[in-house]
Amino acid sequence: MADDAEKTEEPTSKKIEDARKDGNVPKSQDASSFLTLLVAIIAFLSLFGFMQEHLVKLYHYYQSFIGVELTKNIVVEISVNTFKQVILVVIPLAAIVAVSGLLAGFFQFGFVFTSKPLIPDLSKMNPIKGLKNLLSIKKLVETIKTVLKVAMVFLAAYYYLVDFTKELPSVVYFSIFEQLAWLKGKAMILGAVMLALFLLLALFDLFFVRYNYFKDLKMSKQEIKDEYKQMEGDPQTKARIKRIQMEMSKKRMMQEVPQADVVITNPTHFAVALRYDKEKEEAPKILAKGMDHLALKIKEIARKHDIQIVENPPLARELYKKCEIDETIPENLYKAVAEVLAYVYKAGKIKRD
Repeated sequence: MADDAEKTEEPTSKKIEDARKDGNVPKSQDASSFLTLLVAIIAFLSLFGFMQEHLVKLYHYYQSFIGVELTKNIVVEISVNTFKQVILVVIPLAAIVAVSGLLAGFFQFGFVFTSKPLIPDLSKMNPIKGLKNLLSIKKLVETIKTVLKVAMVFLAAYYYLVDFTKELPSVVYFSIFEQLAWLKGKAMILGAVMLALFLLLALFDLFFVRYNYFKDLKMSKQEIKDEYKQMEGDPQTKARIKRIQMEMSKKRMMQEVPQADVVITNPTHFAVALRYDKEKEEAPKILAKGMDHLALKIKEIARKHDIQIVENPPLARELYKKCEIDETIPENLYKAVAEVLAYVYKAGKIKRD
């Protein structure tokens, strides 16, 4: 019993699917951050010309007010125009970054829509359980990860930004275009460094998150047995399995019809395909049988392969009711079937000797 209680088995596909329905998916925040930062840098470099155009326009706009007395109306006008230009510069970049954030989640676990996480769960308000979660190893690792991540990013950014500030005394004498070019170059250096750091963090976090996710979903042997019993007892599952089995059986049966020597019909409701190979079979064998639309399908295949169709309503009904697929006919039908085969043989439709 102790062994059964231990969750040593990998989660089943049903357990994983149930977790997805509950909104429980392996999501790495660091992987999302990396992809978002990557897209943000690419978008920034792609839109830099567009952004530069509007910033230069804003710069010249400010220059036009040199020597002009700043009244209340002029200040309002400057504020409105500044807001418009900033919005034009920021909105395209912000929209691209927002979409990349959504795609980052999609690439990790696909599309998941569920409202279950929004439903209040009173068990989460248990202070004892909350304290246990707060003091868990998982939370400790998450805290260490966060501290290390912030420290690494801060130190890298501080090192490069301090180095960049040493150039500012000379940069102030550059033209607006040279300053923007300098800014773009430094942004590319800082972005490359941040990307390298975020990539390392993302790879580690992605592995860590997925490892813990599947570890938490592990099942005991008893849970797997219970799940199997539940699935076997589910009427929908059983009906689906039965339907699939019937479809497969029909498909195999139809594939055998071209091998038949004769198809006996009644003529519209029943159709039975027979084969008699003297070297392999002691008696004629049922290759396929069907009623109504299935009977029509059997006859259609028979016509396509030039197989003789014989109308014999009593014999067709008897064969359909008393014989199963891949079985030989009963002895009491030998004579009736032999007469049909003799008729087909005389007509020259039987392919075997």
